[in-house]
Amino acid sequence: MKICQVVFTAEAEDDVAEIFAYIRDRDALGRARHVLAQIERVCADLARVPLRGHVPPELLRVAVVRYREVHFKPYRVIYEVSARRVVVHAVLDGRRDLQTALARRLLR
Repeated sequence: MKICQVVFTAEAEDDVAEIFAYIRDRDALGRARHVLAQIERVCADLARVPLRGHVPPELLRVAVVRYREVHFKPYRVIYEVSARRVVVHAVLDGRRDLQTALARRLLR
């Protein structure tokens, strides 16, 4: 079984911290910890099965196919696979305008 290294960009780390703080402040610390653990689990699973995700539809429409995504609803983990490395570029709330967020971050 091939194991990849999973790394987060600084922006993706910020995304996760913001999600945690938002849930903690508006719901409960326990719920925030649960969501954080699930996002971490989804990302850790990418080490074993990095190609399990699909190309985000917003990127597919503009013929950008090097990024993939997996979900812990409503959160979308956007990542890229290269050799034995998975780079998580974003962890975004799927209820938001993702077209703009993805364009700003990934299509520079």
